Amino acid sequence: MKLSAPLSVSCISLLFVFSIPNYAGGNISRNNPETIIKARTKNNSITAHEFAEKKAAIQFYDSLQLERYGLSKQAWVYAFKGYGRLLKKGTISNPDFITNWDFSLSSRRKRLFIIDLKEGVLVTNTYVAHGRKSGTEYARKFSNKNSSHQSSLGFYVTRNTYYGEHGLSLRIEGLDRGFNDNAGRRNIVIHGSDYVGDDFIQGNSFMGRSFGCPAVPAEETTDIVNTIKNGSCFFIYYPEKKYLAKSKILNG
Repeated sequence: MKLSAPLSVSCISLLFVFSIPNYAGGNISRNNPETIIKARTKNNSITAHEFAEKKAAIQFYDSLQLERYGLSKQAWVYAFKGYGRLLKKGTISNPDFITNWDFSLSSRRKRLFIIDLKEGVLVTNTYVAHGRKSGTEYARKFSNKNSSHQSSLGFYVTRNTYYGEHGLSLRIEGLDRGFNDNAGRRNIVIHGSDYVGDDFIQGNSFMGRSFGCPAVPAEETTDIVNTIKNGSCFFIYYPEKKYLAKSKILNG
C-alpha cells in the first residue's frame, strides 16, 4: 500500500544539510553566533549538531504526518539518528529507505513503516509479527541468543533475497553489537506468513508470532522485499532503557 505525503525537500537532502562539517562545531545556522547550544533533557545535554539533527527528524516526521499512521515520534527520531550515522560510515548502500518497526505498538496495529526518503513518502504501513517468546499482543522481551524465539532490537542493514521455507525472503544483518549481531546465525530474515494480516487478526486476539523473524503479510512480501533489499536501513524500536543507553550506533 502506497501512502503519499509529498515534501518540498527530501529527508536525505535535509540530513546532509544538518550534517555538513560547519554544523558539527556548533552553529545551527550561519546567523547564529553561538558555537554550542545545549538542550537539557532528563539525562543528558546535546550539542548543536545533535539538536539540529533531531530538529530535522521531527520536521520530516511532521511533514509526513507519521503520527497519523501511529509511528511514535521517538521511534522515528532514533531511526533517523542511527540512519545518519550508518550513512556517514558507508554501511548503507541503499540510502533511499528507512524501515521503522515500532515495538511500542500492539501487534494488532500496523506497526511496520517503510519511508521513501528520496521522494518524501510513506510507501508502506503494514502488520509485522514478533517472536513468540517476546510476548503475546505486545512484545516486551528481547534477545540476541540462538533458539530464544525472541525478537532483537536495533539497527540492521538489508542484504540479498532467497527462496526458502516461506518463499521469497530477505536476509538482514544485525549491526548493534550485543543486541542483534547474532541475527545471521539465528537465521533472522524478513519473510511472509499467513499468520500475519487482516484475515488472521479478524479471528484472533493478537497477531501470530514467529521464531524471532519480522514476518509480514504473505501478499505484501514481494513488494516489501523488493523495495528495501540490498543495503537499506532497518530499525526495530522499543523504549528499552538498556538498548537506548548502550547502543553504540545511537551513542557512539
